[in-house]
Amino acid sequence: MDRTILIIEDEQNINDILKFSLEKEGYKTLSAFDGVRGLEMALSENPDLILLDVMLPCLYGFEVCKKVRESSQIPIIMLTAREDEVDKIIGLELGADDYITKPYSMRELTARVKANLRRSAVPIIPKAEPEGQRNIVFGDLLINVERYEVSKGGEVIDITLREFELLKFLAMQPGKIFSREKLLENVWGYEYYGDVRTVDVTIRRLREKIEDDPSMPKYIITKRGVGYYFNN
Repeated sequence: MDRTILIIEDEQNINDILKFSLEKEGYKTLSAFDGVRGLEMALSENPDLILLDVMLPCLYGFEVCKKVRESSQIPIIMLTAREDEVDKIIGLELGADDYITKPYSMRELTARVKANLRRSAVPIIPKAEPEGQRNIVFGDLLINVERYEVSKGGEVIDITLREFELLKFLAMQPGKIFSREKLLENVWGYEYYGDVRTVDVTIRRLREKIEDDPSMPKYIITKRGVGYYFNN
C-alpha cells in the first residue's frame, strides 16, 4: 500500500523539491502552503506522515502540531530554518516526533521519513518480551502492552506513541543502561541520523507524566555521561 506524506511548507520551491524527491522514493504526496490549509488536510486526508514547516503564514507550525496531536498520532517531522534550541524543544514537547534544521540533505530527510513510517507501522516488541505478556508493573505504574496504555495509581496517563515505545523499551530491560544513540537506534529507528536532544526532551516529558517528582525520578534514571535506564 502506498504511503501518503503531507508537506506543509509555504516556500513553493522547497515544497516542489520535497514533493519530487519523495515521489521518486515511491510515496504519494499532498501539499499545503499555509498552516490553516495544512491543518485542514492533516485532519481530513489522514496522511501517513506530515512534514511541517515552523514558519508558516495564517497558522504557525507549532499550533498546527498541537492541534493535530489533540486527535491523531500521525508522525510529524518539523522543518525549521531556525537554529534556536528552544524552538526545537517546543516542537518536540508539543508532540512532534522529530525535527530537521534547514538546510538538510534529501538523503537525511528520506532516512528520517522511512524510520518514522516504519516505527508507526510496526511498534517495538523487544526480544526480551515473553510471548503473550500484556502488562508490565512497577509499583503503581502499569504499562499495558496490548492497549498501548500507561496508568499510574489506576489513572490512565495521556501519552504519545513515541513516549510509550521509549518507556516500554526501557521498562522491558530494567537496570540496563542505554546511550542516547542506542535509544535513537532502537526506539526512533535512526542508525546514523537524529539529534540526541530528541531523546532528552522525550525523557523529560515522560518524567513529567509518570514521576511523583520529575526532578528526583525513581523510574527513569540518568547515568551521567552514559545514558538512561529504568530503575526496578
